[in-house]
Amino acid sequence: MGVFSSPSISHYPMARPCNLGSLSRHGFSSLSLKPPAFSTGDKRFHGVGLIRASVAVEQQAEKTKVALVRIGTRGSPLALAQAHETREKLMAIHPELAEDGAIQIVIIKTTGDKILSQPLADIGGKGLFTKEIDDALINGDIDIAVHSMKDVPTYLPEKTILPCNLPREDVRDAFISLSVGSLAELPAGSVIGTASLRRKSQLLNRYPSLNVLENFRGNVQTRLRKLNEGVVQATLLALAGLRRLNMTETVTSILSIDEMLPAVAQGAIGIACRSDDDKMANYLASLNHEETRLAVVCERAFLETLDGSCRTPIAGYASRDEDGNCIFKGLVASPDGTRVLETSRRGPYAIDDMVAMGKDAGKELLSRAGPGFFDS
Repeated sequence: MGVFSSPSISHYPMARPCNLGSLSRHGFSSLSLKPPAFSTGDKRFHGVGLIRASVAVEQQAEKTKVALVRIGTRGSPLALAQAHETREKLMAIHPELAEDGAIQIVIIKTTGDKILSQPLADIGGKGLFTKEIDDALINGDIDIAVHSMKDVPTYLPEKTILPCNLPREDVRDAFISLSVGSLAELPAGSVIGTASLRRKSQLLNRYPSLNVLENFRGNVQTRLRKLNEGVVQATLLALAGLRRLNMTETVTSILSIDEMLPAVAQGAIGIACRSDDDKMANYLASLNHEETRLAVVCERAFLETLDGSCRTPIAGYASRDEDGNCIFKGLVASPDGTRVLETSRRGPYAIDDMVAMGKDAGKELLSRAGPGFFDS
């Protein structure tokens, strides 16, 4: 069973391996990185020990220098990797930010990080991983906020803007199992762990004989540990996160877009600032990847039209084809996977056209779904 079975991802640019070494020069004490307690001998999990599931970062009481940019982020290894990527890009473009202490990373614990015992849909859905960070931004405790775009609600808090998306990573989902090479090989009754209703509904639509453990939450390392302990026979994770964590050795196979349509904005990093902070807006403008931003805008227009949340299985993906046009694919499903409705659009890769495509696709699926569709 190969680490990367078909289809190949060689044509996607590899993310720089994250280095979560000492943060002391940015106002924090060093990170404590200890390998997780894996008992398996499976070689694909050797890289997991690079980043501990729980990263403790303590802010030093005394700052030797006032930071020019304070980056707000969650404290998970993946969130920190994304914050570090942002920091490195800022330092590479702006010499004044390359000075010691010029950029400070501020760890903020969100509601979604604190409550792990319940499904996301039961504790409020969207905004669970962003609200506290947004509050810190509005209150002036941080200057910019780094988010996984798929966690960001379709509405933004007042006094904030999100003008920047970094280049998008691979949007596909990865299948991970210690016993089989693909979803199709799982025996009937096998348990797959996922907290995503989008993944659950598409899985059950294709493989109704499988069982889904819904409240399979925690960061990447926690979910891999649960897999290793035999809690589930397989799981699905965003390939983007595994690449940013330099943990692709854990991947069994990769699901194509046709097999598993990704979440809206999957693989995209968004960076927000205050709407009246021109200095930060200019910094972020220098980092923005416009092709990614337009794709995310299209997908979020689709999501907003459907009024989507963590309670509704919705998937959407906008990409540029070989002719330079936008291809959008959208999907809604009943939670039990018995009904899946899909649609697609093609048009110019320009913001007005792409917003219109996303909205129109959403309206079509709302009409086709009818009342009560998401209640099953």
